[in-house]
Amino acid sequence: MSIPAFADISKSANDLLNKDFYHLSAGTIEVKSNTPNNVAFKVTGKSSHEKATSGAIEGKYTDKSLGNSTTIFPSQTIKSHTKRRQASSLTVSLWGIKAPTWPLDFSIFLSQHGSQLLMLYRRAGLTLTQTWNTANALDTKVELADTLAKGLKAESIFSFLPATQNKGVKLNLTFKQSAFHGRAFFDLLKGPTANVDAVIGHEGFLAGASAGYDVQKAAVTGYSAAVGYIAPQYSAAITATDNLSVFAASYYHKVNSQVEAGAKATWNSKSGSAVGLEVASKYRLDPVSFAKAKINDRGVAAVSYNVLLRPGVTLGLGASFDTQKLEQATHKVGASFTFES
Repeated sequence: MSIPAFADISKSANDLLNKDFYHLSAGTIEVKSNTPNNVAFKVTGKSSHEKATSGAIEGKYTDKSLGNSTTIFPSQTIKSHTKRRQASSLTVSLWGIKAPTWPLDFSIFLSQHGSQLLMLYRRAGLTLTQTWNTANALDTKVELADTLAKGLKAESIFSFLPATQNKGVKLNLTFKQSAFHGRAFFDLLKGPTANVDAVIGHEGFLAGASAGYDVQKAAVTGYSAAVGYIAPQYSAAITATDNLSVFAASYYHKVNSQVEAGAKATWNSKSGSAVGLEVASKYRLDPVSFAKAKINDRGVAAVSYNVLLRPGVTLGLGASFDTQKLEQATHKVGASFTFES
């Protein structure tokens, strides 16, 4: 079983408690489409219960090509490139030697008749994502996975607000191996700041920690720790966040192919002795629909229903009720439509 990231140690329980509850927005619409050349588009629109609307459009390109173009060069050209390959260590790394390179590699092949073929191909692992939302914020993310090293993913995120001319540059690194999962997040213009976390695991047992550091202040800005256990049918985790002042214990159980159950208890040592409790369950009605329900210690309950109306069209309905204030207008309902092609 793969080692999760630090933020995902209690992912199964958190997803059960938080995902697919559609009352959080009055209305949500999401349209997804994929083109034959590996470009995915997603348009999202939301209407809040306060009558505010927001939206975003995202375009995502993933380079899945391999051997997508070939070119035959004259023998003199090949020989000149071969000489340069021998003279330059940088060129050597681009000509067949397995070394960290940009995702463009070159290879030389000999045909049966002695002619020489130069093949240019792209190495898979490059993803480009661009987002523009109704707040007029522009984000561009470039990802390189398993290119610099096996198990290493690098992300560069560039943000720009035309109205205020504010700019942002972030660099994220993720390194994942069979028993280790580490991440580093750098904000290069604000601070700069760094946040790192790491998780080690063995036979289902997990232990991890995270810390933040402000370079300009030369100070640690926060730290957290977590332990957990993950099995195919259940998982449990204990996390200590906010400088080890907020403690949470979560449990998730996949009872069978139809029923899932989970719970989470939270205690903030700074605010008092009260412990917050939340339980949730998911029931799959049939292969195309499921229902969820949850309730917390304050008496706020939520229910949701998700159904695949037809291939590519999904409807979600949700509602929340304050069982201690049924006579007041504190209840919320929401709906969500998702279209995929």
